[in-house]
Amino acid sequence: MNEDRTAAAWHRPIRLSGEHVTLEPLSYAHADGLRTALADGELARAWYTNVPAPEAVEAYVDAALAMQGRGTAWAYAVLDAAGEVVGSTRYYDMDAGVPRLQIGYTFYAPRVQRTGLNTEAKLLLLGHAFEALDCIAVGFETSWFNLASRTAIARLGAKQDGVLRNHRRHADGSRRDTVAFSIIDNEWPAVKRNLQYKLEQHAAKQQASGGKTHG
Repeated sequence: MNEDRTAAAWHRPIRLSGEHVTLEPLSYAHADGLRTALADGELARAWYTNVPAPEAVEAYVDAALAMQGRGTAWAYAVLDAAGEVVGSTRYYDMDAGVPRLQIGYTFYAPRVQRTGLNTEAKLLLLGHAFEALDCIAVGFETSWFNLASRTAIARLGAKQDGVLRNHRRHADGSRRDTVAFSIIDNEWPAVKRNLQYKLEQHAAKQQASGGKTHG
């Protein structure tokens, strides 16, 4: 890829859109939608996650935009096919000098979990990372205790790199052992095709059932 074009792509986050999901650069205008997505508070109850409670959304956006202001993260609001805010995600630990980044801080409203939305969101994020930002690796991290997240990351096609002991703190202050995964650039074509296949399967199931996707 042209080096000047790649450098320009790292300058600021852009809107990423697919059939089921749109990722918009996070702003305070998304706060009400995030509160709705988190309304039942269930997502914030798991002690090993960093999902905000509904009343903590402004502080969460503050922290996300502060990280973005330091040039180490791009935060996104996740919108479904109807344009409703259903969650958030971000790039973080961004290092254009490698180039490499992490994908995380992801949460979704329960109604869109286990739909095609997350698959397509990851396809958009990974595609932009590898094809526009020219990353040689994209990482994912999660708590040792977050078995659902570990399974979901592995299903994307990421390989487990190892476990970082006492690596971070959970939201409650306890020490976190972090399970680290990554996808490297020469794996991306196969991972991309697998994610596209999952979306095709999802669409076929929806068509067969006559149901409507939540995006």
